[in-house]
Amino acid sequence: MPLQKILFKPGVNKENTRYTTEGGWYECDKIRFRQGNPEILGGWQRISSNTYNGVCRSLWNWTTLGNFNLVGVGTNTKFYIQNGGAYYDITPIRTTTTLGANPFTGNGTTTVTVTATSHGATTGSFVTFSGVTGTYASVLNAEFQLTVITDNSYTITTPSVVAAGATGGSAVVAAYQLNAGPSFAVPLTGWGAGTWGSGAWGTGNATNTNLQLWSQINYGEDLVFGPRGGGIYYWDATSGLTTRGVLLSSLGGTVSFTNASPTVVTSTILYTEGAALKFSGGSLPTGITAGTTYYVFEVNGLTFKLLDGAGAAVNTTSSGTGAVSTIVDVPTVQNNITVSDTSRFIIVFGCNDYGSAILDPMLIRWSAQDDIYNWTPDPTNQAGFVRVSHGSEIVATVQTRQEVLVFTDSAVYSLQYLGPPYVWVPQLLGDNISIEGPNAAVIASGIVYWMGVDKFYSYDGRVQTLNCDLRRHIFGDFNQSQAAQVYAGTNEGFNEVWWFYCSANSNTIDRYVIYNYLEKIWYYGANLGRTAWLDSGLLDFPIAATYSNNLVLHENGLNNNETGTTTAIDAYISSSEFDIGDGHNFGFVWRVLPDLTFENAENTPAGAVPSVTMTLYGLANSGSGVTSSAAQPVAKSSTYVITEQFTGQIFTRMRGRQMIFKISSNQINTVWQLGAPRIDIRPDGRR
Repeated sequence: MPLQKILFKPGVNKENTRYTTEGGWYECDKIRFRQGNPEILGGWQRISSNTYNGVCRSLWNWTTLGNFNLVGVGTNTKFYIQNGGAYYDITPIRTTTTLGANPFTGNGTTTVTVTATSHGATTGSFVTFSGVTGTYASVLNAEFQLTVITDNSYTITTPSVVAAGATGGSAVVAAYQLNAGPSFAVPLTGWGAGTWGSGAWGTGNATNTNLQLWSQINYGEDLVFGPRGGGIYYWDATSGLTTRGVLLSSLGGTVSFTNASPTVVTSTILYTEGAALKFSGGSLPTGITAGTTYYVFEVNGLTFKLLDGAGAAVNTTSSGTGAVSTIVDVPTVQNNITVSDTSRFIIVFGCNDYGSAILDPMLIRWSAQDDIYNWTPDPTNQAGFVRVSHGSEIVATVQTRQEVLVFTDSAVYSLQYLGPPYVWVPQLLGDNISIEGPNAAVIASGIVYWMGVDKFYSYDGRVQTLNCDLRRHIFGDFNQSQAAQVYAGTNEGFNEVWWFYCSANSNTIDRYVIYNYLEKIWYYGANLGRTAWLDSGLLDFPIAATYSNNLVLHENGLNNNETGTTTAIDAYISSSEFDIGDGHNFGFVWRVLPDLTFENAENTPAGAVPSVTMTLYGLANSGSGVTSSAAQPVAKSSTYVITEQFTGQIFTRMRGRQMIFKISSNQINTVWQLGAPRIDIRPDGRR
């Protein structure tokens, strides 16, 4: 018989049996398709030997006016700015307090107990001590991570032994950073935790510990960020990489008052018409009361006048100075933050209402246009709010060119800027639509893609369900209790959307699935733990966060260099079953003619030859299991420019009614793309 080409449809399909999907691919790992042909993924390299603390859950890349290329890195324990391979800790300070006399108690080891009444810290959080005196001042005036937490004490581990007894002095100051969160979600437990009747009565209260997730986005060259369920923080790029972020509500500046009717205020910060201010400290003139809300009017550069709550101009009978103590009406708690690209509003999703400290998970609020200091709605500005109704909480947002997509746990809204009087208006796009988590949606080439609880969706002006050939495979092996860990990212250089998720028996990310939106095909893999992902843009390569506590650049090189040690990428793809004449006869294969390219592979180290393994598996009948196999290496045979020079033909002996073709590689510096190999096969009887 003539040689038979081995040609399969692009993409991987596991929605049916292996025999039903004849003519396609069935299993794979660490491969992609390009123009219909499978090839090994590009390699990844760590950006530096430096590491961060915790599990990264958020990445954001931007540049400053000074051309610093920065990456915001939010972990479950800290928040960093990455620049030049170094991680700068800008985690905000939650509270600062003075401890009681001699708060440190040593026991002759490196474990020290700290007495701190009502400290409010969680396990894994960080504290920095100052003002320690005595023998151990050089040891204890430093930053420590907290362990073994009680309401009024915790332990720390010191770099050297601290003798038994109390120490520290009488004026120890403890600066507590934002509380750490868990590295994975602790699911609901106890009676009432699940669906009605699913739990045992009397087993305890339902509890849930959420992941420490972050929102972050640049406002000009500065950064606005915050943990889900926490406050809004601001980092000023001009303050330097070692300066911590501060609460947005604490931003202010010094002011001076001129004795006038109405008073003229000169500020260090540019305010807009209608901004609400409070003053504290300094030498406030007669006519100004600390803690009272005033409103800015008649702005002229850095000078303005004030109105009281009744709208009357404020007069002073003397000059003076003071400080802006708070920015009035800034949300104090939020679930998601973004900055509109064109109109420059800071928009907060799931936040507290005006005059309340309670989070409303369906409330949306925004600042005045191009003004981070003004959140009070007023006829002179466009600050405002709106509440969406479908669902129980806003889960995620994605900003597009014309709108912001808002995902609740059961619906999708389009939030569009229309200008006064409503400013931002939501429109319901679809109901009974799910999303797995806050990071499960991403935009690629103008289209939004996201992972729902049992299917995938897209939005290009209308919401559609994506046809997925891996749907049963993915959602049949998915840990729903860790859905918040799902992270979507784009790799637009290859027209791909990636989703990283936890398999059914894992609390860490160990699976990924890829959708090629140009070719409309799917493929997948395992053992690639990426907790956050950001496409190239300002960077040369996509960047991802790993469980090795570092960042790696993907599509960079040919190998796995996540930890500094170069290892091979273990990649393979295998086909569905195929046969001759619907398997009426056995087929006998005695020769294989490979076809592939090793373009860009490297013949290093010295003497190494890039190679793959091609394997044919024979089955007596579909479902009977493999009865014979033939695995043969195919090696690059040229060290010159010619990249398609390889083992010419392989002689083998293998029989089966059905056959499976597989190509695999596990060698450093190897890159390959499969072409159209041929097999010499002939009918060989019925038994």
